[in-house]
Amino acid sequence: MTTATRTQKNGRVASIMQSYGELPSWVKIWMNFILGPVNLATLAFLNQPSGLLIAALAIGGMVVTVAIVIAMGGFTKLAAAGHILPWTPLVLMLIFARPEGTEVYQMFLTVLLVTNVISLVFDLNDVRLWFKSKA
Repeated sequence: MTTATRTQKNGRVASIMQSYGELPSWVKIWMNFILGPVNLATLAFLNQPSGLLIAALAIGGMVVTVAIVIAMGGFTKLAAAGHILPWTPLVLMLIFARPEGTEVYQMFLTVLLVTNVISLVFDLNDVRLWFKSKA
């Protein structure tokens, strides 16, 4: 890796870290202590009905968002778009075609549903604001 490439890479990481630091405290708390852990917890239910699909959609939203943050060099309103494509079908599935499973799984799916619906409300508004700023 050349010095220029390393500097560019370090600059992108610094930019991402700076933009993260500029997020409101409540957003960081939401992301780190509620949204992220709830979606990652889907991995604990892979053996439940549709567990793999639910985990793929839940974690897929996180992966796409991280890719957008890296591509943009920081947290922007566009990052919210990463949740919309995978989490919309996940939410619809949990509302209209909820899989059977243990009582604990059912309680978890309710927590996942509520968490991702709240996130999608913010995400849709953030993407709207991002497009509005580009118009």
